[in-house]
Order: sequence, then structure tokens, then C-alpha cells
Amino acid sequence: MGSDLMRYWCVSEVYDVRAALEEVGGRAAARVLKGNTAALQRELDAMRAALRRLDLDSFVEHDVAFHRNILQASQNEVLLRVWDSLAVDLRTRAVLGKISRVCADLVESHQPIVDALEKGRGREAGHLLRNHVETILEFLKKSESDSEFCRAMRDDLEDAKEMHKAFLPRENLSIPGLACKTFYRPAKCIGGDYYDFLLLQADRWGIAIGDVCGKGICAALLMASLQASLRGQAMHAYPDLCTLIGDVHQLVLAASPRHLYASLFFAEYDPVTRVLRYVNAGHNAPMVLRWNGGECKVFRLEPSGTPLGLLDISHFSCQALQLETDDVLVMYTDGITEAENPESELWGQERLETLLRGYRDCTPAQIVGRVMEEVFAFAKGCSQGDDMTLVVVGVKDEGRI
Repeated sequence: MGSDLMRYWCVSEVYDVRAALEEVGGRAAARVLKGNTAALQRELDAMRAALRRLDLDSFVEHDVAFHRNILQASQNEVLLRVWDSLAVDLRTRAVLGKISRVCADLVESHQPIVDALEKGRGREAGHLLRNHVETILEFLKKSESDSEFCRAMRDDLEDAKEMHKAFLPRENLSIPGLACKTFYRPAKCIGGDYYDFLLLQADRWGIAIGDVCGKGICAALLMASLQASLRGQAMHAYPDLCTLIGDVHQLVLAASPRHLYASLFFAEYDPVTRVLRYVNAGHNAPMVLRWNGGECKVFRLEPSGTPLGLLDISHFSCQALQLETDDVLVMYTDGITEAENPESELWGQERLETLLRGYRDCTPAQIVGRVMEEVFAFAKGCSQGDDMTLVVVGVKDEGRI
């Protein structure tokens, strides 16, 4: 890696975050801002006036307000919270001196964004917002480096990593009749795998696992949007799982760039009847293992629909399985089965299933530990190519601890 690339790595990472956030936000905000961009136009006019007066404070104030208003209009609190964590106002002040010669052009690049939002063209607005932020980054790369600025950006990435952890459920969940254990490790500092446990109405529980295509910052942002969409829909009454996942699909489709999509397995578990109802939207088939005598029967919960955000129109079907005491539900992302060894051989689905069949009477914690030991032993120190998530849920007798 060249010295110039190393020098600007931290700046690139943070501006990648902002570019992805604003693209997703701009797409979603178009529905709210169509025919309603007067406030944005006022902020842009104020930016122009501040630039003519060389009033840095006023310029930054209105520039930040312009972009934040769009994120607010997207009505996605997760995106807005991450955007706020980047301290855009401070970063804008830090870079203005470096790009002052092109400030007029950057200010005018806001006008097409306003025009696209005024017409409700979400994809166009998102694309223009991404280009605007990436243009700032390109000018920064051509300017003199600033080690203090880079250090601040690196600190922001660490904050993003901690915020990403907060999206995942806590380890000590208590779900009646179930014992749960999870493993999660992103390929980069943050990633696009997702799992969740949600307490639903009527004392039912939602169990989810998902995988956003790609990895790193853009995948993590779509993962956060998926989590927010699913939680927002599932916490209210819904007629059936197919309708729920269809609604989440539409939200993901509206809030994500065309090239990004996510697989999702979502199940609704009733602790009283032990019935597991589920929809599999293009995800790796989870397995339910049931031992009877010396044999292990494996139920594969195959996909019943396409990944979320992939197609404009998608249909999903719901399936159900009656669980029994000592059944084990295993869910995973393809970072597990596609782990590579030095010979570029994949660990594979077959190895996973063979291992699981031999884990009778093991606790979920023991299963997770042994599977991951096997995966890492197979990889023999090779770098992790994709985010890894493993979720193991055991059905226990309520009378047993």
C-alpha cells in the first residue's frame, strides 16, 4: 500500500460512512420532501450569502443544517444517530481551509439535490448526495495531509464500532423454554450481519438473522436500517408474517441503493405451543436438529422468498414447525460455511451439518464453541473473508435449568 493511500485511509473511511448515510437518507427523504423543499432552499441560499461574506461560522451552520434536515426527513433514527456521531459540523470546519478554492462549486452542487427532492426523485437525490460527499473527499486527498484530522477520524471509526455493537441484543436474554448462544465477528471493524431476539405481542418471541450483501461500512448502515425497519414493524400488531416481511422489504427497498440487498430469516416462536412460524427471505437455510434413539433428523428451513431489497416486487410464504424438547435450532451466515483454508477450499455446509449431528446433549454454548473451533482450525490463520454469525437455540424442558 502506497504512503499516500495509507495517509488518507482514515479520511476515506469516515467519508465513506457519510456518503453511504446520505445516499440512503436522501432516497428515503424524497417521499417527505416532494414539493416541500423550501427549508432546504433557504439553507442553500444562506450558504451562498455566507460564502460571499467569507463568514465561516454561518457557512458551516447552514451547510450542516441542509444535510441534517434531509436525514431527519428520512425518518430513520438509526441513520440520523450515526450521522450525528460523525460530528459533521466540526469536520466541515476542519476541511474548509483545505478546499476553499472549490467551495463555490461545492455550494452549487447542493442545488440539483434540492431539485431532485422537490420532484420526489429519491434515487437521483441519493446519488447526488453521495457524489457531493465523495467530491469533498477527492479534494481532501489532493490537499496536504493533517495528522490531527486523521486521528480524529480514526476516533470516530472506533465510536462507530462501539455503536455497531449496541445494535446487537444483549447476551443474558431470558426466553421461556429456550437456551440461546451466539457468535458474531465482522470481517472489518463493522459489518453487515444481523441477528436479533424481539419480545412480541401476546408473549411471543421474534428470532431473526440476516446478511447484507457486501461487508464493511455500507453493509453496516443497511444492517442498521434493516434492524430499525424490522423492529418498528414487528413491535406492532400485524396480520401475518408474510405481510410483516413484505412491509419490511418495501422499507429496505426504499432506503437502500439498488446494488445493496439483505437476506433475512425471521421466526415467531410461541413458548406455550412451541410452534415456530417463519419466513426465509433468501437466507441460508437454518437447521432444526432432532435426535431420536441413535439417529439425528435434520429439518432445513429453506428459503421461501427472495432477499429484501433485491426486486421491486417480491412474495413471501410462511411455514411452521412444531418444536420438541431437546430440539436445537442452528442459524448462521455464509461467513461460517465459506471460511477458506490456505488452499482456497471452503469449509462448507456439509462439514457444518456433520459436526452438528454429533452434538447430542450439548448446550448451545458448547455447540457454538466447538463449531467455531473447527472453523478456525480449518482456516489455519487465513484472513476472514466475510462477517461470521452463528446463533444456536436449544428447546429445553421448562422444569430443567
